Amino acid sequence: MSKVLGFTGIDDFFPGGSIYANPKEPSLLLSLGRHVDLYFPPQKRSRISASLKRSHINDPFPLSGELFEAEKKQTSIENLPDECLFEIFRRLPTGQERSLAACVSKRWLWLLSNISKDEICSHEKTSYENDVSGEEADVEEFGGGGCLSRDLEGKKATDVRLAAVAVGTASRGGLGKLSIRGGDSGCAVTNLGLRAVAHGCPSLKALSLWNVTTIDDEGLIEIASGCPQLKKLDLCCCPTISDKALIAVAKNCPNLTELSIESCPRIGNDGLQAIGQFSTNLRSLSVKNCTHVGDQGIASLFSSASFLLTKVKLEALTISDLSLAVIGHYGKAVTDLALKCLPNVSEKGFWLMGNGHGLQKLNSLSVASCQGVTDIGLDALGRGCPNLKHLYLCKSAFLSDYGLASFSKVALSIESLKLEECHRITQVGFFGVLFNCCVKLKALALISCFGIKAQNLVLPSVSPCQSLQSLSICNCPGFGDAAMALVGKLCPQLQYVELSRLEGVTDSGFLALLLNSDAGLVKVNLSQCVNLTDKAVSSIATKHGLTLEVFNLDGCKKISDVSLMAIAENCPLIWDLDVSGSAITDAGVTALAGGSMFHLQILSLSDCSLVSNKSLPALRKLGETLLGLNIRNCKAINSRTTGKLSEQLWRCDILA
Repeated sequence: MSKVLGFTGIDDFFPGGSIYANPKEPSLLLSLGRHVDLYFPPQKRSRISASLKRSHINDPFPLSGELFEAEKKQTSIENLPDECLFEIFRRLPTGQERSLAACVSKRWLWLLSNISKDEICSHEKTSYENDVSGEEADVEEFGGGGCLSRDLEGKKATDVRLAAVAVGTASRGGLGKLSIRGGDSGCAVTNLGLRAVAHGCPSLKALSLWNVTTIDDEGLIEIASGCPQLKKLDLCCCPTISDKALIAVAKNCPNLTELSIESCPRIGNDGLQAIGQFSTNLRSLSVKNCTHVGDQGIASLFSSASFLLTKVKLEALTISDLSLAVIGHYGKAVTDLALKCLPNVSEKGFWLMGNGHGLQKLNSLSVASCQGVTDIGLDALGRGCPNLKHLYLCKSAFLSDYGLASFSKVALSIESLKLEECHRITQVGFFGVLFNCCVKLKALALISCFGIKAQNLVLPSVSPCQSLQSLSICNCPGFGDAAMALVGKLCPQLQYVELSRLEGVTDSGFLALLLNSDAGLVKVNLSQCVNLTDKAVSSIATKHGLTLEVFNLDGCKKISDVSLMAIAENCPLIWDLDVSGSAITDAGVTALAGGSMFHLQILSLSDCSLVSNKSLPALRKLGETLLGLNIRNCKAINSRTTGKLSEQLWRCDILA
């Protein structure tokens, strides 16, 4: 009996080769690469009709003669004009069939990707669809609920792939998030690709375009018209997108809540004015390095009566004091404000912003590279923002101890204060904060402030700062043992301590800090403190071993095996340990493996030249809990040992 007559629908009819017996136009076949974003649902295999079986029952070559002519005629559908194919495709019953049809040729793909939701013909459910569960039936709806996300980058970002995404995701819940990033060679995505997304993905809620130079206003206007549910728009380095497209988004996407614009030279005041007028649900705004954005655009945004902005970031703009005055008056809903690189803003601008009495809900303020931050400006902000809890100041060249002390007296709600590269701040200002902010201050950080010099300060009779739990002092060369002893007296409740790149701190100063510490230390970072020895580390392990979880001794060259032995014996809760660049040997690693290090997940031994192949058994034992091991530049460990570790510690990420 021939194979045709014996076909039951269970076995594969075509065991291999192409499904097209005589492809008419090979150039039209899709080539989407290895990962095609189209959905292939399980389908019932078609059966050969009885009449066809009877007509060829005695034919040993069933693909010849009439059957071949029939298949040849089937390809004649390619001769239909686009209008006819469009009418056929819009009547396909489900998204699954559309996905399958899109795989036939690029022509079919483009036609399918240009069918919008309102052009789909309604139809009654077939018996097959009635068997589908309610949950699957919801997924079949055109566009779905927008639960899928796609990221296209570099050469993968093409119009064909976007069209495939638009067609393929419609039957699987719909595309909700799309990110397109152009590469160095240029991005091949054009307005046609965005048009396919606009027609096929009405559920799109988030769109990011980064370094895309081949998309202009037309493409983004298509998105605005076809994707009214858009909530988040991120435009970065899109030189051909202008105010025209942004106005279309503002008018057609009423649900827009997040907008980020960076390095888009054709977007200016008109676009932001439209956002302020129509995007009444906007909550987050970020504008960076847009040369045509000025005071008019920022002022129109904040002066809109129905505006409810809560997060605002303005960076590298030519705005003046007027914009800050408007923010200070109209920013009644703003909780997070970041200002960076605003060269035209002066002391007057910050004074006006603080005295506008509109930033009553401001919770977090970040100011970097703004020369207008002076003693007077900071004092005004402290008085005008009664609920300010987090303040970060970077490169404030005109801020002095006086302004910092004045701010700490009036900012009664401050909980976190971070100063970076504020070189006029000295130890007087630093300790003045500890004297005045002793009610709610929980975290204090001083980074690369070169005005800190060794001084013999006499403490007045003040109560210690019981609220401070986190202290970070990094790369402040003048911070030494005397200052460390004063910190110990004023901050007895520290749990998180970061003292990195402090060459002036020795065992004496650090032990003074430990002596007055009543709370258990949880995280300690002493990286590049080259004058600390085993004495300080052993004291930490002995007194705070039962609470210590993270210990960083990177670059502490005087740390030896004695420290690892103390850690292994007293610190059972440590999960992150870094002893890179220290003087430890194989004996120290062996001692560590012999301790109760049941929680150790990350261990760094990089640049430990005295650790050799002899540590293999100890590292193998530690690997029972390790998820990350760094043995870079351990020259005494050869590649063979590294290979064995990689095989035996299969779940551990090893850097060698």
